[in-house]
Amino acid sequence: MGFELKQQLQLKLTQQLVMTPQLQQAIKLLQLSMLELTQTVEQELEENPVLEVAETAPEPEEETSPEEVSQAELVEMGAEVANKAVDVDLESGSSISEIDWNDYANEYETAPAAVPKESVHTVSGGPDQRTKKPNLQAHLHWQLSFSDVTPEEEEVGQYIIGNLNMDGFLEVDEENIIFEIGCDPDTARRMISRVREMDPPGIGAVNVQDSLVLQLDRLGLGDSLASVIVKEYLTRLETKNYAAIARATRQPVEAVLAAVRVIMGLSPYPGRPYNDEEPHYILPDVYVYKVDDEYVIMLNDDGLPQLRVNPFYRDLLRNKTKTPEATREYVQSKMKSAVWLIKSIQQRQRTIYRVVESLVKFQKEFFEKGVAHLVPLVLRDVAEDLGMHESTISRVTTNKFVHTPQGIFELKYFFKSSIKRDDGGAVSSESVKQRIRKFIRTENPEKPYSDQAIVDILEGEDIRLARRTMAKYREQMGILPSKYRKRPKLV
Repeated sequence: MGFELKQQLQLKLTQQLVMTPQLQQAIKLLQLSMLELTQTVEQELEENPVLEVAETAPEPEEETSPEEVSQAELVEMGAEVANKAVDVDLESGSSISEIDWNDYANEYETAPAAVPKESVHTVSGGPDQRTKKPNLQAHLHWQLSFSDVTPEEEEVGQYIIGNLNMDGFLEVDEENIIFEIGCDPDTARRMISRVREMDPPGIGAVNVQDSLVLQLDRLGLGDSLASVIVKEYLTRLETKNYAAIARATRQPVEAVLAAVRVIMGLSPYPGRPYNDEEPHYILPDVYVYKVDDEYVIMLNDDGLPQLRVNPFYRDLLRNKTKTPEATREYVQSKMKSAVWLIKSIQQRQRTIYRVVESLVKFQKEFFEKGVAHLVPLVLRDVAEDLGMHESTISRVTTNKFVHTPQGIFELKYFFKSSIKRDDGGAVSSESVKQRIRKFIRTENPEKPYSDQAIVDILEGEDIRLARRTMAKYREQMGILPSKYRKRPKLV
């Protein structure tokens, strides 16, 4: 039985969502943080000759202090930011419509905004900002360079230093050093000891216990009670069972407590103070201020260049007779890209404003009274309130931070799961965590609450919580179990 292969044409009608490159760019901009957005704009300025940064508007002759700004003026300023943008439908597949470039008059340019003086911070004095804190390896290499060692020993020492982790612990053993460097065992052992003698004390150990022992040896306390506790009773020290340590060592409780104070003064992770990771500073995307009885929303545009289309290229498109067709097509393509970028940034700011406005409405009790008054909220609630899709709300609240009267929070923070109450209502999971913190803060240190005890207390407030959920919340908040929170036994 044979099969006949032949070509034929078939007509098929289907529906599918096609995302144009412009729409993909608009969605991408929506989920970027302020720092990422600034970097994207700088990249576009380099690649698109049509785009340029508008000059900053001149400062007014008479400055207005924050105290002289009325509530109505603040509200008007916030509303102006929310309404000045031209809407871009980010949830449809339509691209930007054709524009008559001959009549184009910078319709979509962003107005240059003057930066208030109070928002500009200058740094004077202090150390040179170009200096960099040395990391652990650099600090140890510097010490090794002043040591009286042979070239082979220096190579072994550099290999050992290079295999210290951020805590200062050695991650290779003697056999690895001998195999990788090809040195003899005596040289490997000698250089391990040399590194352990360097600053900071405890460096080059294999674990916390070894590091504490090295530090005690450096202090001349290698045969002390503190050294005995670290070597033999570290587990009991973790549970603060000082009475058991006193019985096991046959020492008075007072002597044990004195030894514990010495141990507490040591550094279990000696390498961490030399961590060279730069701190990550949070730059709020939105500010929410309370003026009288009303909350005012202000978008943060500091550091974001004010974009416009270069007038030269606009005039180039208007002059049809002298501009070659290939040049016109190139400039028109770049013009479309520039206009879409400007519109997308405007729509991004407008969407963030509307989302924060909705959050203020839903979480007004939080803005008034604090974290304990957070209400359960999901993305669907805000999406239905604004007539948007949940995915759009998710993108807007990703990597965005808001400055509120209660502190700085990520926009995702306001979306919390609900825990049902026996009376038929619901409470936010973050509100429950706040209650747990309060219970533990006010507990009897000699008889701290167990997880089940806190569950029973919450049940008395009509809040049902499983014990495993309680343990999960406690771990998320970085709170130790009850046996570690208990006051030490001294008798």
